[in-house]
Amino acid sequence: MKTGLETLVLPAGSAAAEAAARTLAAGGLVAFPTETVYGLGADAANATAVAHIYSAKGRPAFNPLIAHVPDLAAAQAIGRFDARALALAQAFWPGPLTLVVPKTEGCPVSDLATAGLDTVAIRIPAHPVAEAILRAFGGAVVAPSANISGHVSPTLAAHVESDLSGRIDLIVDGGPVAVGVESTIVGCFEAPMLLRPGGLSRERIEAVLGAPLARPPVEPESDDSQPLAPGMLASHYAPRANVRLRAQDVAPDEALLAFGPARLPGLEAAAAVMNLSPAADLDEAAANLFGYLRSLDAKAPKAIAVMAIPEEGLGEAINDRLRRAAVAR
Repeated sequence: MKTGLETLVLPAGSAAAEAAARTLAAGGLVAFPTETVYGLGADAANATAVAHIYSAKGRPAFNPLIAHVPDLAAAQAIGRFDARALALAQAFWPGPLTLVVPKTEGCPVSDLATAGLDTVAIRIPAHPVAEAILRAFGGAVVAPSANISGHVSPTLAAHVESDLSGRIDLIVDGGPVAVGVESTIVGCFEAPMLLRPGGLSRERIEAVLGAPLARPPVEPESDDSQPLAPGMLASHYAPRANVRLRAQDVAPDEALLAFGPARLPGLEAAAAVMNLSPAADLDEAAANLFGYLRSLDAKAPKAIAVMAIPEEGLGEAINDRLRRAAVAR
């Protein structure tokens, strides 16, 4: 494991983008902001650098990584796009959508990054800092969330420092992210398949396809199962405290993650309270989710009680993350 490094933190700008590109080219690890969460980047073609991502995060090597590129031409150099995949790319890139497509012949993305699969997960992030780094580097960059594997995803550079300082080479600080949950992942198979809900709603994707998205035939049942895409492990996005879902009351030693009007029994005696969106706005809730989970977890409650959130729009992605955070560990 790469430990004991002096992790440099730079504010976003042209100097930071050039420093990031040099670090990536030398096989180093760079954390940088995207519109979804902060990513931990390595040269996708450098298997040794990719291995360092797994060791720095403590991430199972069977869990594939997303290759980030600056434009569609770069995406088509590593993945084969059929008509439906191309339609989705043209509709939603740059943006919080990852497409899993067959590899091109001679795809430079390392087999370690694709977990030995014959497909590659690709995204074009909609963030000026990420774009500047990708263009300065000139190649695909694999970048899972910049946190210890299974922990709450980072939405600030400070979150990355908290988890990974001394394990990685560079953090580029671009301020808070806009979306706050990871990208939606669609497998472009015989029938397009929703592999992970995320920052782009199912409804918008289905509107472009003109058909409903299929579901994976089997969800991974444990952290020993090989997923088809990132973020599909049973236990994931987890704070240290236990998470209790669809809470209708709050115990004195629990913290509350609220949504909308919060009038639960026991609220006055809660260890801490944070509201994802007092106005019950799902976009606002998604942006706040990981930051609020981290803040509540830092208060060391016995558990984090979470109010019910509608299973619609971005609520599908929020509930997916919360269910994985609540899996017994």
